[in-house]
Amino acid sequence: MLLNTVKVYPSKINLTKKKQLAWKIAEIASDNAKLNKNSIEMVINRIIDNASVAIASLNRKPVISAREMAKGHIRKSGSTVFGINSKAKFDPEWAAWANGTAVRELDFHDTFLAADYSHPGDNIPPILAVGQKLKRSGLDLLRGIITAYEVQVNLVKGICLHKHKVDHIAHLGPSVAAGIGSMLKLNTETIYQAVQQALHVSISTRQSRKGEISSWKAYAPAHAGKLAIEAVDRSMRGEGAPSPIYEGEDSVIARILDGKNAKYNVPLPKKNEPKKAILETYTKEYSAEYQAQALIDIGKKLNKKISDLKNIKKIDIYTSHHTHFVIGTGANDPQKMDPNASRETLDHSIMYIFAVALEDADWHHVKSYTKARANKKSTIKIWKSITTHEDKKWTKKYHHPNPKKKSFGAKVVVTLNNGKKISEELERADAHPYGARPFERKDYIKKFLTLTDKILSKKESDRFLKTVQNLKKLKKGSLDRLNIEVNRKYLKKNNKKGIF
Repeated sequence: MLLNTVKVYPSKINLTKKKQLAWKIAEIASDNAKLNKNSIEMVINRIIDNASVAIASLNRKPVISAREMAKGHIRKSGSTVFGINSKAKFDPEWAAWANGTAVRELDFHDTFLAADYSHPGDNIPPILAVGQKLKRSGLDLLRGIITAYEVQVNLVKGICLHKHKVDHIAHLGPSVAAGIGSMLKLNTETIYQAVQQALHVSISTRQSRKGEISSWKAYAPAHAGKLAIEAVDRSMRGEGAPSPIYEGEDSVIARILDGKNAKYNVPLPKKNEPKKAILETYTKEYSAEYQAQALIDIGKKLNKKISDLKNIKKIDIYTSHHTHFVIGTGANDPQKMDPNASRETLDHSIMYIFAVALEDADWHHVKSYTKARANKKSTIKIWKSITTHEDKKWTKKYHHPNPKKKSFGAKVVVTLNNGKKISEELERADAHPYGARPFERKDYIKKFLTLTDKILSKKESDRFLKTVQNLKKLKKGSLDRLNIEVNRKYLKKNNKKGIF
């Protein structure tokens, strides 16, 4: 790996392309590095994972709306949409929009956390949609997805967006563009322009994840993927981009991030070095914000230690800066303590999540979020007793450079009415790659079968799982087989009409 220093240059200094971060990204996207065997297997796991959560969300309102919008963009030769018969084809950017929303809606697929946040599985829908439209092979798709993960993970390691309240999709636009370029084997110049365009148009604020969180949280990554597809299309036609997009005097860094004195260090592999960043990412066992994963495990364990939950006086959670200030009481969001808040808000409230996990010794992607569940009196009592605290020890672990030592956990201290204290701590979720029981292929398949139960026929389920595990051998034009069909009667519609 090479550490690339990124800083702002005045316009009078003509920064050559080869010194620009976007060019360096384009170079690794256009190289012909050998695909790492473990990276290939992990891509297959993540395609299964994406399909699991997408199918489970098909009849949720944002996904229905996204699908209806895509249905307004039918084309003879295009891309498939989850749930719909594979013979029906749609414009790739709209298929990516619908599928990306379905993947993101439940907040239940993979994650990577470092200087910033990300859900790298968001790269898969737009890259797959373009691959289907242009009839690429399974190996082409693998190359594109592996590149996209490499780019996003390393941008997340090097450049913090949330400090400036910029949403994390600003790293997703460039990674999707790089991944598509890699899949299509475009030249460095074309990918360079696409990466810059994709970044330029995918800047938005973190208000989408603040206060009363709306359905836009699910749409945001799909929107970035859609914009990246369009950026690649323009670049393939010879159109240029604002440049240099990272280092320029009025660039993203200069005007939106750390300013003209900024200095970032972004790691990237050497040209032709196998890409392995996907192996540093981790999926979710539970449908909640990633920082909640270890705390759900803690809640389940404490349930066995406390004989009567009615005796709880207060609960203190000592954790990282991110967990405290983004999903904890440090966010100062009253909505996070509101039983009538949206599902999107509740899955960003560690107080709610921990209260339910402690009480139920379980977590379910539907049952744990119902209005009745959130309004249960005993849950509200526990919920209101919880306070989170930043502990610098946990913040330091969160940012540890060694993936094996990086921690997204917490220490929980439960104080009972009699003054007795019961505590439990966990550095990382049990399902984390370095946790007590890391997710393996069998776990991804189990998650798929659980989430698609009573939605898919056994025949369709078996067909998909067999196809995806044979991804390396899928011939050109066969990527439509990664779509999943459900009975037409199962799919709900939105009766409200839009433009399309």
